[in-house]
Amino acid sequence: MWWEILPSFGILVGLMAIPQYGTFYLHKAVLDNGYRRDMSSRWDRNLYTRDRRLCGDPYKTPGLEAIPDN
Repeated sequence: MWWEILPSFGILVGLMAIPQYGTFYLHKAVLDNGYRRDMSSRWDRNLYTRDRRLCGDPYKTPGLEAIPDN
């Protein structure tokens, strides 16, 4: 009957969800930070390199104290 497809559908959905939720744990293990930053646009890549240059950690948002006075 129609309910016989439910176990295979559940397995398929579970396998397709592994990459989506697994990247958090992969980033947590490799980078010691679970957050991801979107690098699809040039603007986002520039913000990433700016944050890395100013405070050393691109995942912490620098405040005005991180910007040099000169």
